[in-house]
Amino acid sequence: MHTAKALFKASLGIGSFLKAPMVEAQPRRAPAPAPVMVPIRSIGPRERERIAQHLLALKPHDRYLRFGYAASDEQIQRYVDGLDFDRDELFGIYNRRLDLIAMAHLAFAPDDQLKDCAEFGVSVAEHARGRGYGARLFERAVVMARNEGVGMLFIHALTENTAMLKIARNAGATVVRSGSESEAHLQLPDATFDSRMSEIALEHYAEVDFQLKTRAKQFWAFLATVQEIRSGVRAAREQSSP
Repeated sequence: MHTAKALFKASLGIGSFLKAPMVEAQPRRAPAPAPVMVPIRSIGPRERERIAQHLLALKPHDRYLRFGYAASDEQIQRYVDGLDFDRDELFGIYNRRLDLIAMAHLAFAPDDQLKDCAEFGVSVAEHARGRGYGARLFERAVVMARNEGVGMLFIHALTENTAMLKIARNAGATVVRSGSESEAHLQLPDATFDSRMSEIALEHYAEVDFQLKTRAKQFWAFLATVQEIRSGVRAAREQSSP
């Protein structure tokens, strides 16, 4: 726990990725709220089921925006089964029940193609939208891609996916529209000590948060079991009493 705090403080002190963006001071009635840290955890192959549950819960139109076509349950399952966790990076945001409510897929080019390019895709559960999770996942993808030596990050999206294209534009990406589809590309600077420390701190912070949520869920499940036993004993006593 102390290690996570130390890394987090170090990254805040030396870098820009974990800081709120600096803007020119302007008169305003109330100060802007401080940015809230969102734990974003790397996703491994053991969590395929959580990934499938998250994607299968998307409504038809959301599936259309995420994949570029009206993906069926079978197509989504094939996508999940075919994920290459050795080549690509997947990371997400979990709620207190450990449900995956937002996830991103950073797909790197195959070995026989351009190695300094990657593609970003994201999905957010309907009830978790409007909280900036998509933008936070994109920021995390930028840090991770930089540290992996990626020089160009691509986003292929439907033109009507205004939320995704807005995230890309706000990050400074160039967006090219071609009919019903659009492509955004963002040129990334080289990795620095700052970016590497940021990734380490963010990953450690997310892992600690996930473990705490896991322990809390286990504890509440234990209490529920105890309560069921007590209720059963109480019911048995009431039935046996004259």
